[in-house]
Amino acid sequence: MSPDQEPNAVPDRSDRPAGAERPLRAHARRNREKLVAAARAAFTAADDTVPLDGIAREAGVGIGTLYRHFPTREALVEAVYAAELDDVTASASVLLDELPPELALRAWMERYAAFVATKRSMLNTLHSGWASGRLATPATRERITAAIGTMLAQGVRAGSLREDVAPDDVTAMLLGVFLSTAADDEPERTERLLDLVVDALRPPGSS
Repeated sequence: MSPDQEPNAVPDRSDRPAGAERPLRAHARRNREKLVAAARAAFTAADDTVPLDGIAREAGVGIGTLYRHFPTREALVEAVYAAELDDVTASASVLLDELPPELALRAWMERYAAFVATKRSMLNTLHSGWASGRLATPATRERITAAIGTMLAQGVRAGSLREDVAPDDVTAMLLGVFLSTAADDEPERTERLLDLVVDALRPPGSS
């Protein structure tokens, strides 16, 4: 169904009372947030294409509401991807406020792994959108590497992480872990490999 075919389109109400637009905007914003949250959960759980009507149902809205916010599947996927990328990069600073740098980095790797898992079910749509120019290509690797760099720098200052490691090398190692375990149904294997990455980042002689 395309946006111009949706049966539940809300007609323009020129007689809407003054002051009524702000609550409607807030309601629309909540609907959009619910749709993105439902789509994130669906994309994380699914290996194949996720039906849009199922996402609308999980969000508690009609399919017409989904199409008003996201006219195409690509638009919804782009919104989910952007939200996930924002969360995973922002979580680095949050974790550093709560944990020592080496523990913050290890916890952040878990968050990054969840981001990669969500992205897998969106890859076909993302790749086609990026290739066609319909979707903007995000600076994903640069932002991920910057987050890693922040945690490494704090670890160096604390003496708990090596100072001779380039952040982009850590990004490459993590991508290698996720690529090599993508077909596994063994989360504990991913855990072991991430532990090994963190061990490799500790200064020589540290416990």
